[in-house]
Amino acid sequence: MRAIFGFAGTCAVGSFGWWLGGLWGMPAAVILGAVGSGVGLYWGRRLFEEWLG
Repeated sequence: MRAIFGFAGTCAVGSFGWWLGGLWGMPAAVILGAVGSGVGLYWGRRLFEEWLG
């Protein structure tokens, strides 16, 4: 279940970062997508630990 929360956070925040970076161009989209994926993974797992852990 922890992995599902991490995956969901990665998809949601990474997609938002990719979209946001796409406003400035492809390099920014790649960088913000990667950063967003890492942040989403962290927050997804933390959310699981606090709520269901």
